[in-house]
Amino acid sequence: MTQDQTQDHVMEGRCLCGDISWEYTGEPTWNALCHCESCRRASSAPVLACIGALRAQVTWTGTPAIYRSSPGVERLFCPRCGSPMAFRGEDFPDEIFLYAGSLEDPSQYTPMLHTHHGERVPWLQLADNLPIIHGSNEEAKT
Repeated sequence: MTQDQTQDHVMEGRCLCGDISWEYTGEPTWNALCHCESCRRASSAPVLACIGALRAQVTWTGTPAIYRSSPGVERLFCPRCGSPMAFRGEDFPDEIFLYAGSLEDPSQYTPMLHTHHGERVPWLQLADNLPIIHGSNEEAKT
């Protein structure tokens, strides 16, 4: 892929009320379905779909509020409507994980793997063949 092709790939997302929006120019670093307890609670959903993005290539309109959910972890959300928007952590200094549920065009998202699969809720059964990462520090398993 050439630099020009990367620059042409644009994704946009926004919160429910429209006060906070983001634009990402570039290819996702990865697209994951996260099953960790923290992401489940932050999104009030059984699994969180997120887009790995380079922080330097994300532009925000409006100022998201920040909740420090655990040491080294920040969750960004709309201070008006409460929509969760993104996750960033000190373990990923150059990346931010944008929430795919905020995408203007959801068809731009295709999950690549499951992460924190060992924390999944037992009643959610997904019939896919995506690689699985059971925790934070291991390789994906198919």
